[in-house]
Amino acid sequence: MMKGSTLVTAPRERLIRTTVELIQSRGVSGVAVTELLDRSGTARQSIYTHFPQGKNQLIEASARAAGSWISAMIEQLCSAPPLEALQAFIDYWKSMIVSSDYTAGCPIAAATFGGNEIPGAVDAAKIAFEEWESMLANNFRAANLDDALAQSLSTMTIAAIEGAVIMSVATRSTRPLDRVSKHLTELLEAHLSENHEREPVLRQQN
Repeated sequence: MMKGSTLVTAPRERLIRTTVELIQSRGVSGVAVTELLDRSGTARQSIYTHFPQGKNQLIEASARAAGSWISAMIEQLCSAPPLEALQAFIDYWKSMIVSSDYTAGCPIAAATFGGNEIPGAVDAAKIAFEEWESMLANNFRAANLDDALAQSLSTMTIAAIEGAVIMSVATRSTRPLDRVSKHLTELLEAHLSENHEREPVLRQQN
């Protein structure tokens, strides 16, 4: 999803996709204009044509775009039951990390740490994380989990996976994601099973 900027012909889109790739692998501070232009195949003037405020505006726009891309993916995944959606989300990150040879992590996590330089990137990260939590919580509610539990499980899921992505890049191994997958699955199965067992009792009481 975050790869293949050379396949996009519009300069603005090439700039955004290449910036996302650089944020993923080097963080906000690692976005160098010269490399960005070389990798995206765009002219320097293109930055100021599409982003009059310069590199910082481009990075903010790229963080928002990355958040939106992942949000769209999560929305699609959440059309499946919670356990299937969870596994698909983890598989996405494993594929992303391995295909990048353990150099690319989550662009939203990376944007979060650029707050001192580009506060707008942190704002974009906040919006993205809130969207992801909301979609996962709705998916859990659709499986008849109560609101408070759905909310806490969604936070746990995002936090655990984001941490595992960082650890997987650092250790050059998908083991952290595999372990998180195992325990999140067990946790979710337990809550879904408990809810399933409680439903007949509630129906009898009503």
